[in-house]
Amino acid sequence: YYLLFVFPGCRLLAVELTSSNTKPVVQEFQSVELSCIIKSTVTPDPRIEWKKIRDGETSYVFFGNKMQGDFATRAEILSRTSLVIKNTTRMDTATYRCEVAAPSDTKTIDEINIHLTVQVKPMTPRCSVPKAVPVGKSASLHCHENEGFPKSIYSWYRNSEPLSPDTKSSSKSHNSSYTLDPATGTLVFHAVHKGDTGRYSCIATNDAGSAKCEEQEMEVYDLNIGGIIGGVLVVLAVLVLITLGICCAYRRGYFANGKESGESYKTPAKPDGVNYIRTDDEGDFRHKSSFVI
Repeated sequence: YYLLFVFPGCRLLAVELTSSNTKPVVQEFQSVELSCIIKSTVTPDPRIEWKKIRDGETSYVFFGNKMQGDFATRAEILSRTSLVIKNTTRMDTATYRCEVAAPSDTKTIDEINIHLTVQVKPMTPRCSVPKAVPVGKSASLHCHENEGFPKSIYSWYRNSEPLSPDTKSSSKSHNSSYTLDPATGTLVFHAVHKGDTGRYSCIATNDAGSAKCEEQEMEVYDLNIGGIIGGVLVVLAVLVLITLGICCAYRRGYFANGKESGESYKTPAKPDGVNYIRTDDEGDFRHKSSFVI
């Protein structure tokens, strides 16, 4: 910044800006003031401009003494230089530059950057909980939402009681074997036991608020080893009976090729000395020669 220099018979001034808050934070849909204050100038009517810088792109907010773009309906200039944005959205999170041009000053231009953060409450997270898991098996529970800003952190509850990220520090979960990652919302049971049965829910939280998913039941059940072995034995017994039945059927000829009923037709023997021929104009056989006496 240019300071005020005083020389004998001469006074030099430079336009200088300041701000009461260069890093304002506001929740979505609320109003916020971006403070830009002219600390010193000798120019009676300096030119004021506001620019928005987001993702490397620069656009005008206030230019030519009027608001630009969508700011025309929800922003205004306060106290000559400060900018007030109403009904803020997550897209308003950006760097805003206040620029003042004062032609009558020794230093004619000064600028100041305001970094605005619009916080967004989390949406209801999506929760995934397995309905039933056998004792001793692993189980993964997931919780996530992607609307909140800043990013949400996650906490899990069983039967409305919080699960500690550190199982060793919690007396209620010392028998459980799980890993809880608050940043990703993943809860992994390495080997569930009966005590892990319950109603599970997850809460996503950030600086703007929190949101909770509905409770979901997870049942941990015992494997019935005796029932499984009994079922296998029954299946084997059925297979043995089927095999014996097929063998008996083969032995009794139920699967043999069918035979023609009655005696098979046999061509009658020719009498001695008689030959049969077929003629073109006769439809049956006739004697070719007479009997031999």
